[in-house]
Amino acid sequence: MTPEERTLLLKRKIIHIDMDAFFASVEQLDHPEWRGLPVIVGGRPEQRGVVSTASYEARQYGIHSAMPAKTARRLCPQGIFVEGNMQRYREISHRIRGIFHEVTDLIEPLSIDEAYLDVTANKLNERSATRLAMYLQQRIYAETGLTASAGVSFNKFLAKVASDYRKPGGLTVIPPRLAKEFLFNLKIEKFYGVGKATAAAFHKMNIKCGADLYKLPLDILVTHFGKIGNFYYNIVRGVDLRLVTTGEMRKSLGREITLSHDVNDPAVLQTLLEKLSGKVAMLLQRENLSGKTVTLKVRYEDFSTVTRSLSLPRPVNNQIALLQAGRILLKRTDAGARKVRLMGLSVSGFDDGSKQKNTHPELPLIWPETDKPAGYL
Repeated sequence: MTPEERTLLLKRKIIHIDMDAFFASVEQLDHPEWRGLPVIVGGRPEQRGVVSTASYEARQYGIHSAMPAKTARRLCPQGIFVEGNMQRYREISHRIRGIFHEVTDLIEPLSIDEAYLDVTANKLNERSATRLAMYLQQRIYAETGLTASAGVSFNKFLAKVASDYRKPGGLTVIPPRLAKEFLFNLKIEKFYGVGKATAAAFHKMNIKCGADLYKLPLDILVTHFGKIGNFYYNIVRGVDLRLVTTGEMRKSLGREITLSHDVNDPAVLQTLLEKLSGKVAMLLQRENLSGKTVTLKVRYEDFSTVTRSLSLPRPVNNQIALLQAGRILLKRTDAGARKVRLMGLSVSGFDDGSKQKNTHPELPLIWPETDKPAGYL
């Protein structure tokens, strides 16, 4: 990469907009009597449902997305449980998307309630991405009565991390000259792609923040974490050359869980499968997607990996159907007879109405080693 190319990359202006507790906030908007009360949107507790979104009042009780609704009920008995209204959520999302188009047409939706915007060149001829982010927040509130958090930076990874930094209703800006300091002080749990099990593994290596992660050589990261070690090596250096793109259809949607220790207990594996099916069902319903093919991924203690797939007669997006398919597929593996360190569940074969995007291509192994300001945000 030439110095000129590095400078151009650092001059990019990316905004990540993330609506605050979107589903729950819409419910509180439509039901003023619920404002200030714990609202939980998702499946019903008595039906083994999963929490999709919890209001900030509910989060004070420790409730979060993907949590079993039964657990949420135990934590907050007085909570208001709502199954949700996807048609209403999509209507408001469409209005918010219209506001985005007032600024730029380079919009990459991540989900119904968040999106990247490339405002390097924009319709308002505004040079400051920070002022544009403030404009978007104000316009969204004026149009919908809802608040949004915004992150501004020179790449997608930093913009997304920034939008989560001061929720709700916050605005965080990370210019090139402050990127290293921000990343070095960031807790390892806050890095995109680092879940609970991975964070625990990092803590065992005495890696607690970005500064610690930065010191690890690439070969050590790959040895401990496999291919994703390349990803960790890059993001702590601020590397993310992905463009904000409006194309490329999403081909699959799923989740994986890496265990803190290898297991072969059938009961634990079944519980893991229940968690995965609940999480994937929540994501599918959130994106209004249904698919015919369910795939189970199992990684054994020796890092060997197998996948098993099942084609269903019709598209599905509910936990019960996914769990049934997952149990059939689990029997086609050696899980239980062999110890498992990772399990994943995904759905593909979406119907033609799907308009979702694949927004997470591979990151290149390039980092512009500079702390010098390039452009401004």
